[in-house]
Amino acid sequence: MSEKRHSEGLEQVYSARTDTELTQAYASWSGDYDRETAASGYCLPFMIAAWVARYVPRGVGPFLDAGCGTGLSGPYLRALGYDSIEGLDFSADMLAIARRRNAYDALTQAALGAPLPWADGHFAAFFSTGVFTEGHAPASSLDELVRITRAGGHGVFTVRDVVLESGWFRQKFAELEQVGRWRLIEESPPFRAFAVDEADVLVKAFVFKIL
Repeated sequence: MSEKRHSEGLEQVYSARTDTELTQAYASWSGDYDRETAASGYCLPFMIAAWVARYVPRGVGPFLDAGCGTGLSGPYLRALGYDSIEGLDFSADMLAIARRRNAYDALTQAALGAPLPWADGHFAAFFSTGVFTEGHAPASSLDELVRITRAGGHGVFTVRDVVLESGWFRQKFAELEQVGRWRLIEESPPFRAFAVDEADVLVKAFVFKIL
């Protein structure tokens, strides 16, 4: 990393180089995750609700929070009138915290980038924040997320700026468009993932219509 992170947990997560290291990093960070990220002004789990509300009708679920972590997004989408929300995350420790929020109809432990345990077109939309970043879920994760989202639904997610090209996300966007699986609806300008600390951590939000 180019600079020392204010959060030791974030430093460990970004420096993880294997799935095992990433699992261990989140396991050790899970108890302090919400407190530390709130202090740093982490806004992505709350910002995503704006794009979901802009494009995704209420009452057409189920919806998937892909990489839900401790479940920060779920309660706020519930407050906006969304129900039938399911969560997915690879970390059992994070899912245990998400379960206590009582905002998800179901929580599933699974890894993005691997086959997912849902039928084709199961979800009305998927949303994801802070997952497509350094050392995390690969661009190939989008193949499965699109597969389990029905035609006419939406994919709403953020991507860290530094992996858009190097992580092959732009290429994956184009591949899925070329084979008629989705089309781009909105691409935001870069914005800060943390309002207080980590000023270099910039992301873009994307909204795609599933075809």
